[in-house]
Amino acid sequence: MAEKIIMMTEQRGTAPVVPTALETPTGLLSDRLARPLHDLRISVTDRCNFRCVYCMPKAVFNNDYQYLPHTSLLSFEEITRIAKLFIAHGVEKIRLTGGEPLLRKNIEKLIAMLAGLKTVSGKPLDLTLTTNASLLARKAQSLKDAGLQRVTVSLDALDNAVFQRMNDVDFAVDDVLKGIDVAHQVGLGPIKINMVVKGGMNDQEIVPMARHFRGSPYILRFIEYMDVGASNGWKMDEVIPSAEVIRRISAEMPLEPVAANYTGETAARWRYADGSGEVGVISSVSQAFCSDCTRARLSTEGKLYTCLFATSGHDLRALLREGRSDAEISTALAHLWRAREDRYSELRTSQTEALKQQRSANKVEMSYIGG
Repeated sequence: MAEKIIMMTEQRGTAPVVPTALETPTGLLSDRLARPLHDLRISVTDRCNFRCVYCMPKAVFNNDYQYLPHTSLLSFEEITRIAKLFIAHGVEKIRLTGGEPLLRKNIEKLIAMLAGLKTVSGKPLDLTLTTNASLLARKAQSLKDAGLQRVTVSLDALDNAVFQRMNDVDFAVDDVLKGIDVAHQVGLGPIKINMVVKGGMNDQEIVPMARHFRGSPYILRFIEYMDVGASNGWKMDEVIPSAEVIRRISAEMPLEPVAANYTGETAARWRYADGSGEVGVISSVSQAFCSDCTRARLSTEGKLYTCLFATSGHDLRALLREGRSDAEISTALAHLWRAREDRYSELRTSQTEALKQQRSANKVEMSYIGG
């Protein structure tokens, strides 16, 4: 069966049904598997200036690729309104993603709007952003001034030749490292650095990356190469299990496990035995963590996805633009989350081929809903 790539211009997803009986949010909302709603990831743009082979390969995302028109994107006011509704249901952390979120014009304005929101308990929102750091050195101070608390930077190699093969636009490692350092200097931290490990392409960089960032203020995390979307040509034999990552590092720099910071944290934490920092591993392929997943995702054009591997979304933008009230949209959100039973990664562990066939015609790209 030929795989179909979900293009950004397609209007996927249907508007949620608004129940007749409206409800007041309590800040305590759980799905069918008793997983609370805690995190919201918001994709602010479908565009990126990198062409990473595991996310937006040039063969698909080329000059003929049709991105969303600006009118299809949620406005900053719409994003903030939806964020408020999610926060009323218990969300305490919002991550801005993309594409590359720093490509969204005047992103600082949105950050300032979101930074003004409070959680149900009255605490400041945990507001962060994931970036490839291509614009970070230039924008770090304005992001901090707007109210952004910290950033996560994608960096897949220290060797410049390997990194440029990964990003496929000849962007230099030194420019990313400069962006990281500037972000640290202005107080955007603690900074996390994510490395997607693809076997046969950059796995030789695991130990050099660990060695480089050991003893620094930065937290390095290794992510297993995942089967998100249909454009990256994912193969199971290109996955380097997190256990192997830890084995390679620990052989030179002994590691010991550390308890999670909170329930639902995606990365398993390890620290260097000599106290010189920590690393994390995100094991959604080899050690699925669906049972603790507390994340909802909002696409660039306002579709709600309850799983990174979902095949369809729920059109919240339609509710916004047809004039529905906050109470109506909030009630619809509550019903959607309560019905959630996604656990793709747990099922994939034992049913990879069956799930691949089942979902091959409807895969949604990572760049559409954020990582």
